[in-house]
Amino acid sequence: MKRAVRFGAESMVAPLREVLVKRPGEAFARAFEDSAHGFLHRVDITEARHQHDALCQTLQDLGVVVHELEVETESPDLVYTFDPLLMIGRGVITLRPGKPGRLGEETVLEKWMVDRGVPVAGRIEPPGTAEGGDTFWLGPEIFCVGRSLRTNTAGAEQLAGLIGGDVRVFDVPYAKGPAECLHLLSLISPVAERMAVVFLPMLPAGLHELLLELDFDLISVPENEMQTLGCNALAVRPGVLVMADGNPETGRALLGRGCEVHTFPATEIGINGGGGPTCLTRPILRE
Repeated sequence: MKRAVRFGAESMVAPLREVLVKRPGEAFARAFEDSAHGFLHRVDITEARHQHDALCQTLQDLGVVVHELEVETESPDLVYTFDPLLMIGRGVITLRPGKPGRLGEETVLEKWMVDRGVPVAGRIEPPGTAEGGDTFWLGPEIFCVGRSLRTNTAGAEQLAGLIGGDVRVFDVPYAKGPAECLHLLSLISPVAERMAVVFLPMLPAGLHELLLELDFDLISVPENEMQTLGCNALAVRPGVLVMADGNPETGRALLGRGCEVHTFPATEIGINGGGGPTCLTRPILRE
């Protein structure tokens, strides 16, 4: 067994201590060759690696321990380590991707965790599908699941049973369909205990109602900054955030709320493949 890691991440904003990332490899470099992957243009792999390194350096500078998944598969989306599993206080919940090309990623990440002493707390079984991008903690007691083109009803129900407690399920808009699939976290990122960036035009109405009931301060992301991952912010601790470059309006709004914002270039590693800093990191420990 490799060196054991501490684990538990039942929050989106508690201080981030350790994360797992996957540096882009040959599968990522080839991603545009198969339209099923949904990449926007041919990958500049040198620039993608430079951008990923910049994200990791930013996290390390903020005190986060960064672990690298040194495994290569046929899936270019393996770099988006947030999606194949969840981390809770009892261990890892292994998910089952709804994007066919991502099936198998979950076993790779589960093995990495088990090898380091993290127990398996549960798995999503067929016909259920569930991806991490459709899940988030809204405070310490409410867990939110998006029923989407990647997370189906069976997956949401299984996940609710594994998490227990107060689980809310919201329907994610179809939008432009599978080619540009939305996750629930495409539309909201909690950035502090009672603050979140949101894309209001597509935010599920029930989730908006819940946020207002909980007295959340909502920072609205403009439509043009949705395309540049303005709604995908990673909280390293409450109000200390990592975001993709190119979202000045959202950034100014966060600064105006007293947040500290760190940015990194994400044209190749993020925008091209459709995943921001949250997608590129799997929190192992928040405390």
